[in-house]
This record gives sequence, structure tokens and C-alpha cells, in this order.
Amino acid sequence: MTADRKKDARKKFLLGGLVVKAGLSKADRAFLLGGLIELASVAPGTAEHRRLRDIGEEAFKAPALDGGSPHIAETAEWH
Repeated sequence: MTADRKKDARKKFLLGGLVVKAGLSKADRAFLLGGLIELASVAPGTAEHRRLRDIGEEAFKAPALDGGSPHIAETAEWH
């Protein structure tokens, strides 16, 4: 596996870990994609962006909502 493919696979694995962390591993894929598309419209620096980020920061401190590993997404290296 090339370095770029490895990096891409790791990124996808970490993103999947976020789904588990949020307790959404059994959610419908279309529902998840719709939610992510909505989130993409939240402008950085807005009150809503800060509110959602604060929720995420707190969630990283807690165990996963559906029993997954609480550290999968925490160790992400987003480059």
C-alpha cells in the first residue's frame, strides 16, 4: 500500500470512529450524509460552530455512546 493510500485509509478509519463515538454506528447512511451536509453549511467562527465544537470537545472526554473505543477519533492527526 502506498503512503498516500495508507494516509487516506487512516483518515477514513478515524472519521468512522467519530460516527461510533457519536452513537450513530447503526444510523441510516443517508441520514448521516444529510447531517454532515447540513454541518458543512455552518460557518467557522459562528456561535453555532462554537456551540457544536464545545459539544464535541466534551464528548471526547466521555466514553463512546454505543460502546466503541473512546479513543479512536481522539488520536486523529488531521493533516
